[in-house]
Amino acid sequence: QVQLVESGGGSVQAGGSLRLSCVATSFPWHNNCVGWFRQAPGKEREGVATLWTDGNYIHYSGSVRGRFTIFQDYAKNTVYLEMNSLLPDDTAMYYCAAGGQFCHYTNPDDWIHRATPAYWGQGTQVSVSS
Repeated sequence: QVQLVESGGGSVQAGGSLRLSCVATSFPWHNNCVGWFRQAPGKEREGVATLWTDGNYIHYSGSVRGRFTIFQDYAKNTVYLEMNSLLPDDTAMYYCAAGGQFCHYTNPDDWIHRATPAYWGQGTQVSVSS
């Protein structure tokens, strides 16, 4: 059974940094899509960043490009999200996702509505205060 377990969330002030981690078990890491999504209270879930594990083919949503970095440790079946220059608008539950074809689309809307990931983690909360 595939499991995605996130960690690293917390509370920070605006301008601060956090690193999220997601460890995948029983998941075929080779040649697959992994990514990060988030959902703020009262809002729809949105894509943040995606990565294709065999090519480091990476996409970011416009709201985080230049501030967030997605990267992997292939040997540990782990994907990370380094978040810098955090803003109050980044406050949300952050979810790790994996499996499917979502990372091959460049439009973040397609990561959920056109190529929904097969597996989701339980989420880790990120809160940014002004």
